Formats: sequence, C-alpha cells, structure tokens
Amino acid sequence: MKPVRLPAAATLALPRWALFALGLLYILPGLIGRDPWKDDAGSFGIMWTMARGGLNDWLYPNIAGLPALEDGPLTFWLGAVCIKLFGWILGDVLAARVSNIGIFVMGGMSLWYTAFHLGRRPEAQPLRLAFGGQPEPDAYGRTLADTTVLIYLGSLGLLLYSHETLAVTLQGSLVAYFLYRAVRYIETASVRNAALVGLSLGALTLTRGPLSPIVLLLALLLCTRFFRVPAGDALRHMGVAAAAALALTLVWVLPTTLIQPYGDSPVASWFGTNMAQLAMPSWTSVKAFFRIGVWFFWPAWPFAGWAIWAWRRQENMLHIVLPLTFLGALTLLFLCDPTPENGDLLKLLPPLALMAAFGLPTMKRGAINAIDWFSVMALTTLAALVWLFWIAKLTGWPAKLSHNALKLVPGFVPEFGIVAFTVAAAVSIGWIWLVRWRVSRQRTVLWRAVVLSSSGLILLWVLLMTLFLPDLNYSKSYAGVAQALAAKLPHDANCIDSNVGPAQRASFAYYGRLPFAGVEGIEGSQCDYVLLHDSFKTRDDRTLSRTWGTRGATLLWEGRRASDRDERFRLYRRAP
Repeated sequence: MKPVRLPAAATLALPRWALFALGLLYILPGLIGRDPWKDDAGSFGIMWTMARGGLNDWLYPNIAGLPALEDGPLTFWLGAVCIKLFGWILGDVLAARVSNIGIFVMGGMSLWYTAFHLGRRPEAQPLRLAFGGQPEPDAYGRTLADTTVLIYLGSLGLLLYSHETLAVTLQGSLVAYFLYRAVRYIETASVRNAALVGLSLGALTLTRGPLSPIVLLLALLLCTRFFRVPAGDALRHMGVAAAAALALTLVWVLPTTLIQPYGDSPVASWFGTNMAQLAMPSWTSVKAFFRIGVWFFWPAWPFAGWAIWAWRRQENMLHIVLPLTFLGALTLLFLCDPTPENGDLLKLLPPLALMAAFGLPTMKRGAINAIDWFSVMALTTLAALVWLFWIAKLTGWPAKLSHNALKLVPGFVPEFGIVAFTVAAAVSIGWIWLVRWRVSRQRTVLWRAVVLSSSGLILLWVLLMTLFLPDLNYSKSYAGVAQALAAKLPHDANCIDSNVGPAQRASFAYYGRLPFAGVEGIEGSQCDYVLLHDSFKTRDDRTLSRTWGTRGATLLWEGRRASDRDERFRLYRRAP
C-alpha cells in the first residue's frame, strides 16, 4: 500500500507571486550593498581581471597576476560577462553578482520541474480514495514542486553560498539541472536527451573539474538498470553524453593548449589539482561530513531520511531511487577527498531536497504541526534578538547587548539607515502576517509545513543584510585597508611583488588599483615595491626578508583591518 493518502484540497498550489516574492527576498539581500568579503573576494578578483584584461586572462584564470587554477573558468566567465554588460551602470561588484541571480534561478527552476515531472508519475501518486477526491497528477506534481523549492530555500547551506561568487555555487545549480535532464532521459531514452545530459556534465567539468561529472554519469548508467532502459541503448546514450561533455570541455581546453596564455597552459595544473582530491576515504572527511552536514542540510535531511523509510516497500520509485543514487555517489566522492571543503556539500543538496519533498506527504499531521510551531517560536525569537541588538548598538541600551554588538567591530560608528530600516520593518511585518495566516488557516495544504521555516530563514537573512550590513562590511571587507595602502604608494610605482592571498590581492587590486606583478613575473626580481602579509603571532621577519628581498628596504606603510588583531600588511620600497 502506498504511504501517501491525500485529498485534493491538500494540493492547492502556492501562488506564483508568493514563490516569486520569496525568491527575490532570498537572493537580493546579500548581493546589494555588500563589499566582497574574504570568502568570495578571490572569485570576484578573477572575474574583474578577466573583464579588464585580454584573451590570456580569459583562458588563464588569475587574480591581478596570481594564478587561480583550482576551479574551471565557467563561473568566472559568467561573472566577467556580467561585468562587461552591466558594470557601467551597477558597478563591477554588483554586476558580477548578476550571475548569482541567474545561477540561483537555474537551480530553483531545475528542481521545480524535476519534482513536477516525478510527482506526475503513476508510482508517486497518492492512494486512491474510496469515494474519489484524490488530487489529479498535475496538481500533485505542482504541489510537490513548490514544496521542493521551499525546502531548497530553507536549507542553511544554500543560504551561505548562493550569495557568493564561487564555483561551488554554480556547481550546486548545475547538479540540479543535471537531475532534471536525467529524469527526462529516464522518461524518454533518446539521443537528444542523452546529449543534453552530456552538456550539463560538460558545464560541471568547466566549473569544478571532471570528478563529479564522471561519478554522476556512472550513477545514471546504474539507474538505467532499475528502470528497464535497454542495455545497448543505455551504453550508446551514455557514450553520446560523454562525447557532448568532452566537446563542451574542449571549448576551454583546446584553445588554452594551443595558445599557451602567458607562456603556459593551465590545464595540466587544473587537472592535477582535481585529481589530488581523490584518495581513499579518511576519518577526517567522514567527521567533516557529519559534523557540517547536520546543519548544512537542515531541514532537508530529516525529511529525506523519512522518505526513504516511508517508500521502502514500493517498486519502480524513480522519485526515490534516482536522487538517492546520485546522493550516494556524490557522498562517496566527498568522503574520498582528503581535504574536503564545506562548499562541496552544496552539490548534495538538490537530490536531498527532492527526496525530502516526497517524504513530507507521508508524515503525520502531528509531526507537521510540531515542525510549524517550532519554526514559529525559534525563528520569531531569533528575529526579535536581531532587532534588540540593533537597537542596543544605536542607543547603547541595554548596555551589555550594546557592548557585545560593538566589541567585534572596534572603531565602528553605527548610523541609522532609513532604507535598511524600512526594508527590515516591512519584512518583519510580513512575517507576522504569515504567522497569523498559518494560525488562522483551517485548510491543510501540503507545503504549509515548510513555508514557515523557509520564510523565517529569509526573514533572519534580510534583517542581517539590512540592519547589520554596515557592521559586516566593516569587519569583513579589505576596502579600507586597500585605500589606506594606495594612499602611501608613490604614483610612479612600477609594480608590486606580494605574498598576500587571493582575497586580499583581489581587494587591493580593485579598491586600491595596486599594480601587482603579472602572471609571467618572477617573484622578488622585477618590482621596486613589496607588500608582505603575515601574522603578529607567527611572524618571521628574517625569513620573509630573505625570501622577498626586503633586506635594507624602506618601510612605507603598515596596517590591518580594525576587526582583525592578528594579521598585518607592510609595504616596502626595495633598496636600489
């Protein structure tokens, strides 16, 4: 017997305007008005360098001369194109983030249509009621699609990375698109659908390397054994997909190999870096997966786990077998990475959200109500605390909260922003209305269990990105340091050698227009100026002096971010 028993009234579709409004409230705060922070400044630096540079910079990703070969170029191409198109009106930083909006929309729409197609299949339909009244396949599919997107938006991991110009952000959305193409291929095993699967895999290769696409292609081949795709057709179609993926990858690999930008091809280093991420599973990666995944995938993973249990006795469950196979393959790949990154977990979120949506209809009403009330109480309390801390930092009362709010940003002077306050107040009022709607509504709608958790998370994000955005920019941005440094650099400086990391180099190049040595430069041999970055705790002036040729050099400037008491930057003019 099927585990789902629903009346047609429970599949009322979420209004399109409401889903659209939630999407805008989700993605726009955190893009508008935010400086490049340490986490994503390096990626912005690559995009900005491409937009300002020539063909070599587009083929050889670099940050003002510092090679950046860990990821493929696709993410940075998209950002650089957006800077070219919109930089003159939006500014380079916001223009680069236009690509984030497109990536977010692609991921959300891909998941919506994937769930819609899976929800219409006969094996996913609810149990037929004795006197009729069960939902129609299309209505049930739309409800599941809305639920999938709400769970996706309510996941903490997506919130952290969807607003950053990172390759892992594009990778997550491309996995969602691959899921859609895989479902369409299983439904109609044709050469055309196989080629589209291959294009999604090729885009993934140009984003984060070949490992994930290879694993996903093998997982899809395995899925064809479950759903009666003839073995000969499946092998031929997977060959077509592999050929399409390779052809798209060659769009970058081939000209880069032939042209040899800056006298070298980055392909070998890029490929070697990716292969170094493959090893036997280690205890370190296992601990990282469970320690981080518990909050990263919340609230998708409890629903997904329940879906596997609830549907365990059914057959031909494409809506469970397909995402579960991809989830298992990508999890194994993550565990085989000797140095796993948190952002790599983002590619596991689309299949988890998909399974979670199919687990929600099987839950008891009491469990759903418990989730509702927990979301209302917890998220309302957190939102009230954010408002209280904002009032405290502006007025100084309560004194203890004011001290705690300002101690992390020494020297920062808070100011009242009318636009930020208006947006935050409007969203807070909207949350109160939504809670009132949920309390007063009698009709049981399937997506009501996740609309509060998703909307509450969006509320907290909007409050942080409006009321506390100046504080966060002050503490996480290198803009002030870059401008102070640029003021001390002579106008006739030829170039600067430096050991600063990607984020700092990007910020200094963009905000300070510092002339760093190019890709072809040899560190410590051409430039009259040196910018050194080290720590007050672990500084070793003798080693740095020997490595960077600053013995006898003149110290022109020393500084740091006010919020970081450990790092320091020093600008030297080398002795003649």
